[in-house]
Amino acid sequence: MSETILSLEDARLTLDGNAGRVDILNGITLDVSRGETLGLIGPSGSGKSSLLMLIGGLERATGGQVSVLGHDLTALGEDALARVRRQHMGVVFQSFHLIPTMTALENVATPLELAGQTDAFERATEELSAVGLGGRLHHYPSQMSGGEQQRVALARAAAPRPDILLADEPTGNLDATTGAAIMDLLFGLNEKYGATLILVTHAPELAARCGRVVRLTDGKITADDTRAAAE
Repeated sequence: MSETILSLEDARLTLDGNAGRVDILNGITLDVSRGETLGLIGPSGSGKSSLLMLIGGLERATGGQVSVLGHDLTALGEDALARVRRQHMGVVFQSFHLIPTMTALENVATPLELAGQTDAFERATEELSAVGLGGRLHHYPSQMSGGEQQRVALARAAAPRPDILLADEPTGNLDATTGAAIMDLLFGLNEKYGATLILVTHAPELAARCGRVVRLTDGKITADDTRAAAE
């Protein structure tokens, strides 16, 4: 029987906006197994990215429960939450979120150093080489293309060997060829390390590569299967 690595039970997210309180997620119940590849799809404003933020502990649920590897994220303080993220998760965003004053190598190695990894720079070099940037270790983000910057971000997310890899529209700022290469690398991490991959995408062809597809509409799950990708 597959191990459940992530569980949401009636998870809700309500935020205060200019027009008052807005219900973003309306009772999400979802179990994800170790090693799964899960695509989150749905129209703009359906709650896909917000759900990813809840899973990553970057947004706190206002109702229900979110558990990762037995840790109840809704009950943890900020320090404990950051520790769970650091130890178990890697995140890749549409925007690369690299530190502009650091080289590619430093961008990948610094989080490892902060986590107490004694081989931070060796592992960072290995991961950058794995994404085809072995010759760009000492380049700054401003000296790199968008595709190269996303590869750095991917190496940074993969370097801690996370149990869960979260990707929010990771190809949204890239051309089709570069985006396809990034997706190959993401799915390669799932195959190489067994990392659970949760991918937010508006592209049916990318969702179709996932073993499971969940569709959100108005903050609710309206489909949970692989056929939704073809709709």
